[in-house]
Amino acid sequence: MEETSPPLEGLLLPSIADVSVLSLDVSHEAIRIDVRSTAAGAACPGCGSESTRVHSSYLRFPADVPSGGRLVVLRLQVRRFFCPESSCARRTFVEQMPKLTRRHSRWTERLRSTLAAVGLALAGRAGAAPTAS
Repeated sequence: MEETSPPLEGLLLPSIADVSVLSLDVSHEAIRIDVRSTAAGAACPGCGSESTRVHSSYLRFPADVPSGGRLVVLRLQVRRFFCPESSCARRTFVEQMPKLTRRHSRWTERLRSTLAAVGLALAGRAGAAPTAS
């Protein structure tokens, strides 16, 4: 019986739908992951209309949680779509990858929740100035 390995998406980005890992490069210092969306289109955040007409694409580099003591560098290829609704104030919009990114964020959702948990556990003590005696 031939053994098949699980897809990289399920190992590296569990519970994140419609993503494809294009490449993975592991070095002593960092893990570099190239990712893109496999969704056919995206919904306009202004009016909610679904669009499949691509305007352009570009790269995003959101910070992510380290893995095994190594820096994780995500390279997300995201697409900008035309809004199909002529009455919408937005002419174009950028797709988001739910559970991975949010608009204008420089962090992944994993890093955001990890930092929030650390902040709650320490109750802000780590960032507090020492008291003078």
